Amino acid sequence: MLLLLGLPALFTVLVVLITWQVVDGGPLVGLDERVSRALVQPDRASRLLADLGSIQVAVPVLVLVLGYVAWRGRATGMDRWWLPPAAAALLMALVPAVIVPLKDWTARPGTPVVPPAVGYYPSGHTATAAVAYGAATLLLLPWLDSVRARRVLLLACAAINLGVGFGLVRCGYHWPLDVLASWCLCAVLLYGLWLCLGRSTLSRSTRRSSSRTPSSRTGPS
Repeated sequence: MLLLLGLPALFTVLVVLITWQVVDGGPLVGLDERVSRALVQPDRASRLLADLGSIQVAVPVLVLVLGYVAWRGRATGMDRWWLPPAAAALLMALVPAVIVPLKDWTARPGTPVVPPAVGYYPSGHTATAAVAYGAATLLLLPWLDSVRARRVLLLACAAINLGVGFGLVRCGYHWPLDVLASWCLCAVLLYGLWLCLGRSTLSRSTRRSSSRTPSSRTGPS
């Protein structure tokens, strides 16, 4: 429990630290630029991965999950079935309200690969992917009966977000720190959604599947 409470604080500190370095041009910025130069090598695969963080791809995925969860909740007579999808939709809508002011304030230039402009920090594509796929995962977890299915879902969410971040950096669309800061920021936002949903979705789904698992006295485990 202490770890769960401490993680949002850690991620918040990291966001503040990275933002300070970006605004003041600290040592991390120089390291960030060297890492970017070493990684940038655009290809078709990296572009496809980066596109998974676009609004046109990530948001429709979340909308489908919102509809499914709302339908399942209402069909099973769940109390306040509308709350989880509504909270996730609100969080998705808040992403621009959080990201855009930071972009305007930091006014960070892009990499040499992109046209001259500012407002690349933090990464909007990364934030869109993290919140859309992360919120979808939190909503779906309670409806999965097996531990294996939940693990697969969590791994898929992590893989997609790592892929988006890698694709953005590989294509030179963003500096690595742009992506890292968005991940940290969205981890805090998703933690807020986790709290808003009440009891942990993972704990609820674990108890749900455990109650349906036969005990050693009645059959094989």
